[in-house]
Amino acid sequence: MTVIRSGLSVAEPLARFVEEQVLPGLDIAAEGWWAGVAEIFARFAPENRALLAKRDALQAMIDVNPTLSGDGKFLREIGYLVDEPAPFEIGTRNVDPEIATMAGPQLVVPALNARFVLNAANARWGSLYDALYGTDALPGAAKPGGYDAARGSQVIAYAKAFLDRAVPLASGSWAELSGEPVLADPLQQVGPWLFRHNGLHIEVVIDRAHPIGRDDPAGIADVVLESALTAIVDLEDSIAAVDAEDKAAAYANWLGLMRGDLEESFDKGGRTLTRRLNPDRGALPGRALLFVRNVGHLMTTPALHLADGSQAPEGVLDAILTSTIALYDIRGMGRYRNSRTGSIYIVKPKMHGPEECGFTNDLFDAVEDLLVLPRHTIKVGVMDEERRTSANLAACIHAVRDRIVFINTGFLDRTGDEIHTSMRAGPMIPKGEMKGADWIKAYEDRNVRIGLACGLSGKAQIGKGMWAAPDRMADMLAQKIAHPMSGANTAWVPSPTAATLHALHYHQVDVFARQEAIAGEAIPPLAPLLSVPLAEGRNWQAEEVTQELDNNAQGILGYVVRWIDQGVGCSKVPDIHDVGLMEDRATLRISSQHMANWLLHGVAQAADVDAALSRMAAKVDAQNAGDPLYLPMAGNEDTSLAFQAARALVFEGLEQPNGYTEPLLHRFRAEAKAVAR
Repeated sequence: MTVIRSGLSVAEPLARFVEEQVLPGLDIAAEGWWAGVAEIFARFAPENRALLAKRDALQAMIDVNPTLSGDGKFLREIGYLVDEPAPFEIGTRNVDPEIATMAGPQLVVPALNARFVLNAANARWGSLYDALYGTDALPGAAKPGGYDAARGSQVIAYAKAFLDRAVPLASGSWAELSGEPVLADPLQQVGPWLFRHNGLHIEVVIDRAHPIGRDDPAGIADVVLESALTAIVDLEDSIAAVDAEDKAAAYANWLGLMRGDLEESFDKGGRTLTRRLNPDRGALPGRALLFVRNVGHLMTTPALHLADGSQAPEGVLDAILTSTIALYDIRGMGRYRNSRTGSIYIVKPKMHGPEECGFTNDLFDAVEDLLVLPRHTIKVGVMDEERRTSANLAACIHAVRDRIVFINTGFLDRTGDEIHTSMRAGPMIPKGEMKGADWIKAYEDRNVRIGLACGLSGKAQIGKGMWAAPDRMADMLAQKIAHPMSGANTAWVPSPTAATLHALHYHQVDVFARQEAIAGEAIPPLAPLLSVPLAEGRNWQAEEVTQELDNNAQGILGYVVRWIDQGVGCSKVPDIHDVGLMEDRATLRISSQHMANWLLHGVAQAADVDAALSRMAAKVDAQNAGDPLYLPMAGNEDTSLAFQAARALVFEGLEQPNGYTEPLLHRFRAEAKAVAR
């Protein structure tokens, strides 16, 4: 059922949400708001379609000359590459310190899961003792059946050694402390048992009545670290939102965050627990600073139809709704403040080149005008995850130079686009070899150095991608220090616990000093970035092909079955080796495009792919045997919508726009919801 608003056909769940939950509290008249919304769609929907048509036109020219897909001269001739802007520095103002002048972990959380959203927002502070005790960050593991004193001693020793490095005492060590601490640098102490190092706070909790504190010479019961400085509430890759009901539910959680009244109750061990937003800790924020990630330019939504009957661009709707909801924060109407500088932070993914960034800049101008906000109140984070954006990154930043607060690399989507762009040039190297390819090193290095050359340091985040294995914290501690060492002042982590452990890296590395040290280094040349990761002259062995197909098929099926059948857009999915990985839609893009590429070039045949999908359906079924909501795929290949979706992602992968998975996933999920009704 739909209602008409200023010539727009609006699905009733969305209209009801806007008119009953959002606008009344803001004292905004619905009629005027909808009229302004209609004007925005009238202006930007045709531009959105034109930009998507240009993507297709460029891809068609590359497809005709696939061997020239890595040739800078050819790409410049067709308009894929643009001229570099003259040297400039971004002019972004009114940016919160968590983004501009602090360095620390960042969480990404699906907007549809209120409990996860609250956990992420509350992950600003985390117990180091808990993070060490309950993970493999330290050798061994706690014995079951109550508190393991030996494990506890191991944790305490590690934490106090960390304090010795981060906030050393004037004499002696934290392990020997029995009274008030006297620091070697008194300026590090900002309150009773509250300290600061590399811009991050450390709280030493004193509680002599606590089971840990009563046995500690100084009464130390815990060490609490400032952890997830920022979190991204995601409306895009980590959720399955295919209709007005889904969209309204996601927007409602964002509304609860901006008003500060979001709650979620759940059962744990027979007790009902309720999650709420944490209050501030005196003068210090108690919560991560929140971004919201809108969808990209590609998808349209059945939640709203335009006057010509076409579906509205979903990204335009997101920009309008998430910004309108954020007025509760901007006007100080919520229980807590998100942005203390009066800014709205929107991450915009999957933009292709500077024209599309410029479109977003103009769209945000129009939304600011609708909401009577000062220019550049809405800030933008640019995901550097498409090849045309990477190759034109300085020009992309220039297009949003007065509102940009974030650039971030994303290996999976970026690899998916790498494969799709050069799909017809030849077979690609195995997926596991991609991280050693020339283009990926150039991609990661250029991102940081271009960001620094454009003046992002001290004004914006330069971010790096996700650590996907939440159960492998020892490996994370060993490897993810590479991100702050690269000069990135934030990087993604899969859980609040991981955020607390990754925070240790920002105590090991002074990121802003590191940025200053590398700021003068030359930007790596463009040619390696454009080099295509082809497996030239490879003599493929049958076993190698089967293993690669199985790995890709298992990854696709393990994720898709939850997306289609249960509407779960992000979860810990076992890989082919039964290692749990936090997966979102980007996983599908690289795996499905890789299989489509091998099919196209005869490395694998259709029968090989079908055999791999059938084998892996049985494996995924076994991995999900304990889920009472799970619908088995093996033996039901002809009726399982999830299996059919996975197969379509591969066999129709060549035709998908830019190799994206959303159109197929949305189609099959909508069908599954219709069947369930």
